[in-house]
Amino acid sequence: MIPRMLKSRGLGGLLALSCLAGCASYSPAPLAGAPDLAPGLAGITVDPAAMPLPALRRHMVDPARPLDVDAVAMVAVARNPELKAARAQHGVAVAEAFTAGLLPNPQLSVDYGFLTSGPAVMDAFTLGLMQDVMPFLTRSSRKDAAAATLRGAELDLLWQEWQVVSQARLLVVRAQAFERQHAVLEANRALFADRYRRTSTAMGRGDQTLPNVVSDLAALNGVETQLHDLEQQALRNRMDLNALLGLTPTASLALAPLTAGDLPLPPADRIQADLPQLAGRRPDLLALKAGYQAQEEAVWQAVLGQFPALSIGSNRARDTSNVKTQSLALSISLPLFDGNQGAIAVQRATREQLRQDYQARLDAAMAGVGQGLLALDQLEAQARATSDSITTLERAAADADAAFRAGSLDERTFADLQGALLSRRLEALKLDQAVQEQRVDLMTLIGGDVPENLNTAPAATKKATP
Repeated sequence: MIPRMLKSRGLGGLLALSCLAGCASYSPAPLAGAPDLAPGLAGITVDPAAMPLPALRRHMVDPARPLDVDAVAMVAVARNPELKAARAQHGVAVAEAFTAGLLPNPQLSVDYGFLTSGPAVMDAFTLGLMQDVMPFLTRSSRKDAAAATLRGAELDLLWQEWQVVSQARLLVVRAQAFERQHAVLEANRALFADRYRRTSTAMGRGDQTLPNVVSDLAALNGVETQLHDLEQQALRNRMDLNALLGLTPTASLALAPLTAGDLPLPPADRIQADLPQLAGRRPDLLALKAGYQAQEEAVWQAVLGQFPALSIGSNRARDTSNVKTQSLALSISLPLFDGNQGAIAVQRATREQLRQDYQARLDAAMAGVGQGLLALDQLEAQARATSDSITTLERAAADADAAFRAGSLDERTFADLQGALLSRRLEALKLDQAVQEQRVDLMTLIGGDVPENLNTAPAATKKATP
């Protein structure tokens, strides 16, 4: 009797230790007490292999040198605070995918009846073990749904990284455009300031009228207002760029000049030819596809849920007269009133909503590329026309300069022509900025190479359409 009790206790202890071995431990994760913004690029490292685009994976970041547009984009992908939070959210999706493959624990029940009186000779007990069978039947579908959801989360993260790359490029384009525009406006201000000084002096001598002086002063004030507005835009742009890179607002960032090859874009005819493959080149569209696949599995699980839920188990019992029994337990839910029809209707409606969401996004993506190409074509045509007019104005300005020096052209007409030339140059710079911004937008809209493991959905078990 004693050895049997020792053996039972040993088995019980072993079972308890096995359960404890599978338990997770707790450790606190306190919040940070200080911001994670860097005062500069010193000490910042970027892994090219972790970049979301092939062009960036072939690039290197040297914080000691001025950053080109791709290097800025790489730092943004590595340090952007919102991307860090998105990657943590992706970790939640990984954990949920792991959870989907787990099976429920069996249920153990113990009923022990203490003998208190009567002719019986011992206590009674009942041991029961039950297991829900339905999770075993739906496990494959749940794993497929979780895998699709995880793939969708990874594609969403990739799309967010693409958006950050696009935003970084856009801010760099604007920063350099503002610098060039500032130089032209400064030249314009110097021209009008000199013109106002000359007319004011001439009015003091009686050689100019007040309306001309007021007109020159208004022109000078207008240029100064443009300068102030541009300086405010440049400051906001710099702060936005620092925030995107995870830097403090006062951090200094040296940028390399943009070159013709910094914003590569395929020819328009090639972009048009690749439009039918757009759904396989855009992470946002692929993410919606993955979400739709996960919902297909949810519909299938809801259909399976209309059948009786089944639990099986076994009971062992002993009564007070030492009669022992072993029985098979079976529990079945009877779908008399519900039949899971409500859940099926909800899942089917959700599937239809996701189908329409995907179609709307696909239509918008196709239209966005077409609209972007038309806008780029128009902007480039306007930029060429403006460049041609600048060439004409420069020739006229050269002739006017010679005439002014020869005394055959009055100072006011000469200054008007110089002002028109500077204004046209400013317009050309703004058009060039618009062209570059449109190229940045199109580089994202046309999609690109998506990792093979995210582009191809795993083969799912064929099911009848529910």
